[in-house]
Amino acid sequence: MKTRLIRRGCALLLLLLAAGLMGSAQAQQVTLKVHHFWNPQAMPPTRILKPWCDRIAAESNQRLKCQVFPAMQLGGTPAQLIDQAKDGVVDIVFTLPGYTAGRFPVMEVFELPFMTHSAEAGARAAWDFHAKYAQREFGGLKPLLFSLHDEGYLHTRDKPVKTLADLKGLKLRAPTRMTNKLLATLGATPVAMPLPAVAEAVNKGVIDGFLLPWEVMPSVKLQEMVKFHAETDPARPALYSALFVLAMNAAKYQSLPPDLKAVIDRNSGAGLSAQAGKAWDESQAVGRLPAVERGNRLHTIPATEIDQWIEASAPLYAEWVAGMNKLGLPGQQMLQDARDLLAKYKK
Repeated sequence: MKTRLIRRGCALLLLLLAAGLMGSAQAQQVTLKVHHFWNPQAMPPTRILKPWCDRIAAESNQRLKCQVFPAMQLGGTPAQLIDQAKDGVVDIVFTLPGYTAGRFPVMEVFELPFMTHSAEAGARAAWDFHAKYAQREFGGLKPLLFSLHDEGYLHTRDKPVKTLADLKGLKLRAPTRMTNKLLATLGATPVAMPLPAVAEAVNKGVIDGFLLPWEVMPSVKLQEMVKFHAETDPARPALYSALFVLAMNAAKYQSLPPDLKAVIDRNSGAGLSAQAGKAWDESQAVGRLPAVERGNRLHTIPATEIDQWIEASAPLYAEWVAGMNKLGLPGQQMLQDARDLLAKYKK
């Protein structure tokens, strides 16, 4: 009798322990280490990343939390962020794939010149395009969003740019391989450098100006370093745009319990991409205002002039298509698909 009671007690204890372990697993708390290159006050971390972190925390009963490290606080360079996520040094990064030149050639289609009219349309198109053509490019990662920034323009210190001829001889900074190719095609001299170095480079005359969207300007006070801004006629697509990704280490995602995976899934993908694109579109007027208030000179390059720039940059499309063909992919069809997706989502 006593032996049976002991056995029953042991069995009950084991059941309680198992239930406790299950409860512990169910209540697992996860802190996601997030790394990016912006200063903490910039638009993307404040209007895109922070709301996302707040949502996943709320929907998980505070079991999923972000620990955000801005401005490369964990070391390395912006170009190394992708590998930091892929190698598990951090859990999530917010960065530009284009900082690692030539590594993501498929998604580079959205960095071809004169493709996009809005960041939101570009974000929606990029998410769909990735699902169809580019999942292999992001092996080891789980992309949570793709987005483009608002329209990119030309900003110069001493000389306004109004025509294609005005670009000749100008030393200009651009953010990605494709935008550097664009500048060279249009007759300027591209100069590669990270964003934090741009203000000093302009001030010292190392460069004459730079390509940037308005959103970036106030956070690094670049409107104070230049006098002239060349915008493009809204009747034509943007001069350029750069692609961003919020990406999670794939193994980290797989390690989450099913209910926390579901929280991530509900808060990533096409919807999150569209929200990010909308935030970039809305940032344009805010970013532009300090330059206007400072009295800088803004010029809109007319559509007829832009058509000449589009014609001059045509070799970049042929080069991208040829590159895809070499990879065994249908380059021309892919370019058309990207254009069709952008047209589909254009408002």
